[in-house]
Amino acid sequence: MERPYALEQALMACRRGGTVSLPGVFVGSVTVPIGIYVGKGLTRKTGQTHVQRYLEPLMKLIEKGDIDPSFLITHHIDLEDGPEAYRTFRDKKDGCIKAVIKL
Repeated sequence: MERPYALEQALMACRRGGTVSLPGVFVGSVTVPIGIYVGKGLTRKTGQTHVQRYLEPLMKLIEKGDIDPSFLITHHIDLEDGPEAYRTFRDKKDGCIKAVIKL
């Protein structure tokens, strides 16, 4: 089930005439207060995250030390624990944001 409260918060925080972007993967349906869109004259942009476009330049910045993504890593797991870790991430349990698989 999707979590509509994050979208609702984005709509409330967006300035009049602004744009709310929803990159990523969404599988469920969400009911949102359409009045906020109309009342504020908002634009919604959606689409898949362009992983292939950004992966190489981001990796270069990480390797140079210009970006440190370690604050996102909440779990270190062994490969055989992958399926359970995915369920933990999917179900938003144990504060899981990003898991790193140790080979």
